[in-house]
Amino acid sequence: MSFDLVLFGGTGDLAWRKLMPALFQAFRHGSLPANGRIIGVARDDLSDDQYRELIQSRFKAVEGAKRPTEEEFKAFASMLHYLRLDLSKPADYKRLADLLNTRNADSIIMYVATAPALFTQTVEQIAVAGLNGPKTRVVLEKPLGHDLASNRAINEAVGKVLKENQVFRIDHYLGKPSVQNLFAMRFGNALFEPIWRREHIANIQITIAEDLGVEKRGAFYDQTGALRDMVQNHALQLVCAIAMEPPINAHADAIRDEKLKVLRSLKRWTPDSLGLHSVRGQYTAGTAYGERVQGYKEEPGVDPESRTETFVALRTEIENWRWAGVPIYIRTGKRLASRDARIEINFRPAPHAIFRSPAGVANKLVINLQPKDGLELHLLAQAQDQRVSTKAGVRAGMLPLAPVQLDLDFDKRFGTERVGAYERLLLDVIEGRLNLFVRSDEQEAAWHWVEPLIDSWGMDGGPRPYAAGTWGPSASSAMIARDGFAWGEEQ
Repeated sequence: MSFDLVLFGGTGDLAWRKLMPALFQAFRHGSLPANGRIIGVARDDLSDDQYRELIQSRFKAVEGAKRPTEEEFKAFASMLHYLRLDLSKPADYKRLADLLNTRNADSIIMYVATAPALFTQTVEQIAVAGLNGPKTRVVLEKPLGHDLASNRAINEAVGKVLKENQVFRIDHYLGKPSVQNLFAMRFGNALFEPIWRREHIANIQITIAEDLGVEKRGAFYDQTGALRDMVQNHALQLVCAIAMEPPINAHADAIRDEKLKVLRSLKRWTPDSLGLHSVRGQYTAGTAYGERVQGYKEEPGVDPESRTETFVALRTEIENWRWAGVPIYIRTGKRLASRDARIEINFRPAPHAIFRSPAGVANKLVINLQPKDGLELHLLAQAQDQRVSTKAGVRAGMLPLAPVQLDLDFDKRFGTERVGAYERLLLDVIEGRLNLFVRSDEQEAAWHWVEPLIDSWGMDGGPRPYAAGTWGPSASSAMIARDGFAWGEEQ
């Protein structure tokens, strides 16, 4: 199988930090079709060899185990090519077409890793150059728009020149092995499905926490914020994976149809719920890694008067037969106490207690996303063999229980067989598999749900401050406590 993969923004941060390492890992694993070309496209004036040298130098920043040896990179570099192209000049797209037409590849992938404002122009010019044929697939990175109207405008412009099955809207969280195993756990095993419903689940918590600040992305982030950057896409896709009904088969549209139903079933916002069930914050100076760090407004590229949120906590529900009344809590932020992305499924307690159990301890399933990757099943087991003395204030015959957990660490279990998120998704694009990509109506449904938050926050008093290195504003804990629950680290 032959392919041409064109990376628009081929010298940019995403290309060398995520995409090239993922492509190299696929090459190392023998998964990347050998008859392929990877063509970096940018405004820099580089030759093929200079581009290869640039990418090789960038690989020095990749973690050790994923760093190529000289021999490995030499073999991989034979696939790398470069074309100087100004996205604003139609004539340059003709040069790209001429390069691609030098051979008849089975598929042509256009990976648009550019500023979102250039998406529409780039796709339109691809069509003008005649590069929107049936063999072409276009990958669009987030964010696709900054609100519902701009997202629809992008989708409409793309839809005029490409068919829906040619458009791969990427959300790298869907490529994470742990998310894939969430689907496998639910739909490949009979163990959890009977209890995967309101009668047995008390609440669901989704946490996507980062301990870093905005780093070098201050200017971009200040125009985006945590709601657009993380909730509208990543967090809501995780909600879909948790709550969707079993699809009729494993085909892309069957899966995406069920995800769409979840998004359309999310409880709509009201003036009351906007005040009670949403919290936004912005980090101030604090401590991270034992060192003093600056606040968000002091970060390079950030407006000193910024009202952009770096933390969001939400409470919602899914209004359908399976999930009615089960609260779902979503929390994400920067400069939090640790880097920790996880989903917690908290089960209801046993209906009648005949054992003495630790206060506040309940059965739960934890799906770890990062930095750990795996599943934890938290249970209660007998703490000791002998019966507890009645002097301890417990009836004779009652046995004490202690928390234990079954821990499946995917990295330890599968080792080098593990495939990273971008590696998996890039291979799926090359193969033409749409299962892990987002359809246009999914995106619009997600934007429709978050838009009342955007509008409301534009008129409020601004985000609540929280010190760097903490778990966000105290209002986040108060929000979940009103239901009688607590975030995982507070339990």
